[in-house]
Amino acid sequence: MPPIRLSVSVISILAIAGLLLPVLARAHDYKLGALEIVQPWTRATPATAPSGGGFVTITNTGTTPDRLIAVRSAAADKTKIHEMKMEGNIMRMRELENGLEIAPGATVVLKPGGYHIMFMGLKAPFARDAKVTATLVFEKAGSIDVELDVAAMGAGAPKH
Repeated sequence: MPPIRLSVSVISILAIAGLLLPVLARAHDYKLGALEIVQPWTRATPATAPSGGGFVTITNTGTTPDRLIAVRSAAADKTKIHEMKMEGNIMRMRELENGLEIAPGATVVLKPGGYHIMFMGLKAPFARDAKVTATLVFEKAGSIDVELDVAAMGAGAPKH
């Protein structure tokens, strides 16, 4: 069988595709100053659900702390930063009125059963495979718009 010969243009296209693949794989990761915001997501909600949760991983690569102080979204009447934790044998959820600190060099994971974004007064159900747009507001770094991927109802964190 004779060797396969590729033209320079085909080799160039393959090289560019190889360079873009890591970028496309991380298309839902964001950077704002020293903050890395990775894999924002949420779950699909039933048609009558009044609320939903949002999840994301935030890493502070800098040398000073920052704080997630607010989240805004047109998808809900109110959007707040919440914490769920066990108090004795009772699971409690509460708003973090002063936001959520991200210490220098630390990673904070907003996930089901822990810190999370609370969308209250949903204007429409979150539909699987759709996107929910939100603005994360940080005390020092400022604001960034992100898209949360909508996973199936009851889904765990997506693999990255």
